[in-house]
Amino acid sequence: MIDIEKIRRNPEKFREAIKNKRVPLDLDELLQIDQERRRLTDLVNRLRQERNRLSQLVAHGAAPRDENIAAARQLGEQLSADETALAEVEQRCAQLMAIAPGLPVEGVPLGETDKENVEIRRHGDCAARPNWFRDHLEIGKMHRMIEFDGARLIAGSRAYALQGAGVMLEMAVLRFALDQLVAKNFVPVCPPLLVRHEAMYGTGYFPLGDDNAYEFERDKLYLTGTSEVGTVAMHMNKIFDCADLPQRFAGISACFRREAGAAGKDTRGLYRVHQFQKVEQVVFCENDEELSAKIHYELLQNAEDILRALELPYRVVAVCTGDMGLGQVLKHDIETWMPSREAYGETHSCSSFHDFQARRLGIKYRDADERKKFVFTLNNTAIASPRILIALLENHQNEDGSINVPFALRPYLGQRSRLELP
Repeated sequence: MIDIEKIRRNPEKFREAIKNKRVPLDLDELLQIDQERRRLTDLVNRLRQERNRLSQLVAHGAAPRDENIAAARQLGEQLSADETALAEVEQRCAQLMAIAPGLPVEGVPLGETDKENVEIRRHGDCAARPNWFRDHLEIGKMHRMIEFDGARLIAGSRAYALQGAGVMLEMAVLRFALDQLVAKNFVPVCPPLLVRHEAMYGTGYFPLGDDNAYEFERDKLYLTGTSEVGTVAMHMNKIFDCADLPQRFAGISACFRREAGAAGKDTRGLYRVHQFQKVEQVVFCENDEELSAKIHYELLQNAEDILRALELPYRVVAVCTGDMGLGQVLKHDIETWMPSREAYGETHSCSSFHDFQARRLGIKYRDADERKKFVFTLNNTAIASPRILIALLENHQNEDGSINVPFALRPYLGQRSRLELP
């Protein structure tokens, strides 16, 4: 949620953000509705005061009593009509404010799609594929790690099941990432997977992303698409002490996304699936843009450290305005090399929101002067599976079909240096 006062003071900045983020918001309508809302609010407040004054006169029998009663009745009818009009205007204003975007910080590249994201750096060599190369589906089936037929029989398209060494490898990756964050004082959290509308709205995934969420209409609950949702929203209406900030959390959960509009795109294998596992970095910090930027790059470095430990080539890109989410003000993606795609594939997203989520959820802190302020929120993937398994299987395979285990994962896999064919 954006502070409406900021929009009033800087309409051109928001007009630019609406255009660059490709948000379907008519700013002129919002400003007109806001003006009408303020006019009606003042009018209704004045009418209520006058109604109360007349009610006191009638109650005390002040003369002329009949005229006071008639005036009170007439005023009540007018007040009722104006209150109805105000409620309608407030509802429309809330609908428009729900899609008011966060302002990208200085330096965010302009662009419409991910094709215009700007590469910042690369790490590791993307070796040419040998003639014996196998993609993750082939090598995974050779190791009996991945089961598609049975999974799709019971769950439909883009369903999969991991089994055997596939399960152990995924658990090793998730636990390694979690341990790395815990060592850096992140508090591990297993948040709710089913959440109310307020949680999805508050974290910015509604209203523009509601077509990607699985809804349980009877229960009025939604499956979350990232552990960020529950980890952030469970602090709704909380007030932190300044001394307790920043708060660092490592959310770990299953995640669910419809991937609406992605039919026929990246749907082969494990790249784009409906269900996956994720460890997410989440931070609440003071309302300070410089501090937020510092933490943003710390979260980015944490993810890079994990990928380096997994001995995987990757690149970091600055995400352009058109590829950013509604509330994001700064975003970087990390893309890991996937030989079967002959390209880097997105595996991590690092996002700063400033107070966008906190305003929607009412998350505040008391500063040194006991003033209440909204916190700033940030998040970044630590690891997400099974997409990361594509890179692990394809980059670490050997000609004989075995798979090299990165040194960092060996303690989680019985100190094995290779996964041999069964």
